[in-house]
Formats: sequence, structure tokens, C-alpha cells
Amino acid sequence: MKVAIIGGGIAGCAFALNLHARGISCRVYEAVPDIKELGVGITLLPHAMREFTALGLQDTLKAAGVENTESAFFNRFGQLLYKEPRGKFAGYPFPEVGIHRGRLHAILYRTVLDRLGADAVVTGARCTGVEQDADGVTVHFQGADSVRAEIAVACDGVNSTVRKQFYPDEKIIFTGINAWRGVSKHKPILDGRTYMRVGSMRTGKIVIYPIADNIDGQGNQLINWTTEFEAEAPRMNDWNKPGKIADFFHVFKDWKFDWLDVAQMIQDSDAVLEYPMCDKDPILQWTFGRVTFAGDAAHPMYPRGSNGSAQAVIDVRVLADFLASEKDSQVALKAYETARAATTGEIVRTNRAHPPDFINIKVEELTGDKPFDNLDKYISQDELRALSDGYKRVAGFALSDVKTAAKA
Repeated sequence: MKVAIIGGGIAGCAFALNLHARGISCRVYEAVPDIKELGVGITLLPHAMREFTALGLQDTLKAAGVENTESAFFNRFGQLLYKEPRGKFAGYPFPEVGIHRGRLHAILYRTVLDRLGADAVVTGARCTGVEQDADGVTVHFQGADSVRAEIAVACDGVNSTVRKQFYPDEKIIFTGINAWRGVSKHKPILDGRTYMRVGSMRTGKIVIYPIADNIDGQGNQLINWTTEFEAEAPRMNDWNKPGKIADFFHVFKDWKFDWLDVAQMIQDSDAVLEYPMCDKDPILQWTFGRVTFAGDAAHPMYPRGSNGSAQAVIDVRVLADFLASEKDSQVALKAYETARAATTGEIVRTNRAHPPDFINIKVEELTGDKPFDNLDKYISQDELRALSDGYKRVAGFALSDVKTAAKA
């Protein structure tokens, strides 16, 4: 086996598809015994859709989600601050799509099995560590036989076992902010194709966007929403754990606008999950001989700006390219690290300090967190556009950066 892929999430499955397209043998080892459609919504920005299009999945993902036409920013009083077209409506060659994360994962997983074969993914294989020598790498698993490969790539997420082996004293950075996420059945909001950011994390923020159309035959959509704010007594929750509306609803209970009753939408959610807003300090060394990291194992970042999944699928395509073009696989791993580590490190730092919703924070500061009669008295639309464009440039999805199609 050429490549052992540790972790069968979005990054691991996308990597397997990229390797298969280049004729490189691989197998995916996933810790959980059964792949389930977990999580809530995720937005696939144009640079992410560029990667999935190269894998032949654009039409499938569009059909499974909702294509966004625009992004809109509002203050916590429901007043529009700024809006801009998105995806193909902004001139990109690729769409921007909101989709259920579990559905995205399921599509990737099924595609791996269809293209690589039923034995391409080994589930219930929890990695406990790796060992390497001059000839290859041995991947060890809990309660199962070890496997040998030429190289191993850790796609095992923010709590990566493999990364911990090389960085044993590293800590997850939690800054005291938890996010509560849910999905609600709701009639289309605005045009039914808008990604909305309302308020700021300082006084309460909610991100809202549709992820599935006409889920009941009556025209209602499945709406993803994510709230966050700075708590006085923060506690770090685990991932994909149930949350309680009572822990955050007091911030949003009076958010009733002429275009949306936010409080009612939250209350209509079937289930709520609580996530910690965590990342890790960027590292410049991902590669150790025959082992390297990808996706959240390489650069865990705040879930802001819809960029974590995009950077993961870019990682694995770039790595697959180097493995296909370089005879020495260890040289390929180092070239990949050089190409991606500094770039993603800058995104991690930007998501901390100046995420896309910095627009909301800036307006809140300028207006004194009060309703306004004329926003131009405080800041122009051109200045707000510059803030939005600045994040796109750092994150790698400025229009000029996404003109060229990726190749699988």
C-alpha cells in the first residue's frame, strides 16, 4: 500500500478520491465503527467547490444542498449593514453551497466505496500511533492488527492522535466562547438563498443559512443556525454534544425583526449541539519522515468564515499532486508542507482576530451598539466591502484566486 489515510472524515475521504484519480493506492482507517450523518450545516465556498468539482461532485452536492446567491450582514436590531453576491452570482466559476455536514460526509464516503471498492475504508480502526523505518511506516490500532504503508497521512481531526505523538505537550486553545448550533424547519428567509450574519460575538451573534430545500413538500427549508457570544463564566464543551437552549436563549429572546423572528426559529429547532470555539497555534512542521498531517490535524481553526473544510480539501489535493509528480514520497511530503503550512497558519490567525463578521463588530463600535438612521454617517459601503475582500484574500477565495479549475 502506498498511503495509509488515518481518519475517514471530509479530509480523509477527499484525499482517497484524489489519490485514486492519480492512480495511487491507498486505504482509509476510520475510528468509528459506523459512518453516520452527524453535525449540522456547513458552507462550501467557491474554492472548496473548485476541489469537489474536480472530483466530479459539483452536481451531486448542489442537488443535496442550497446554492447561495448572496451574503448579508445585519446588526442585532435587524438592520442591514452590507450585502454582496456570492458564488456564481459574484462571477466565480463555481457555486457556493450550504449543505448538511453529515450529508456531505455521506456523499464523500459513498463515492470512495463506489470508486475504490468496498474494502477501501476500514471502520472501527482507532489509531494508537505510528512507527517508521527506512522502508515504510507501521500504523497501530486499538484491538486490531497493525498495517504497513509507504507513508501515512493523519486526517484524524483537531484531537489527532498522530499529531499528539509528535507534539505531546501541545494544548487546544479555548478562549471562552462556545457556539450553539441547530437546524430548524422554516419558510424561506429573504430570497431563500442568503447567508446571513446577525449581531456580533460581543453582544450576541447568529449565523443563518439554508441547507436543504422543500423538506416537507410544502416549500419549507431546513435552516442551519449558529449562535455565539462571550460568556462571563465560560466552560468548554465537547464536540457534537447536546446543548441547552436555556444556556444562550436569553441573549436572543427579543430578536424579532420584520424579516425574521430569530427567537422563534431557535425554539423550533429539533435539537441543539454545543461546540467549543477552539483552535491551536499554527505550526510550520507537519511532516516527520514518512508521516504528515492534513485538514484539522494540521491546522485546526475557529469555525468562522466557512474555511476549515475548504482548507482541508485543498490540502489533500495539493498533497496528492506532489505524490503523483515526485518519485520520492518523503520529498513530496516536505514539498506539501512548504506549500501549505504558512498559508493555513495565516488563516488560523485571521480567524481569531479579523473573521468575516468583523464587519458587524466594526459597525457595532462605530454606532455605539445602537440602531442607526443612516449608516453612511459612520462607514461607507466601500469600506465594508474592503473588509470583506480582505478576508477573502487571506483565505484564498478572492475572485482572482478561484479562476483556475483544480484537476483531479
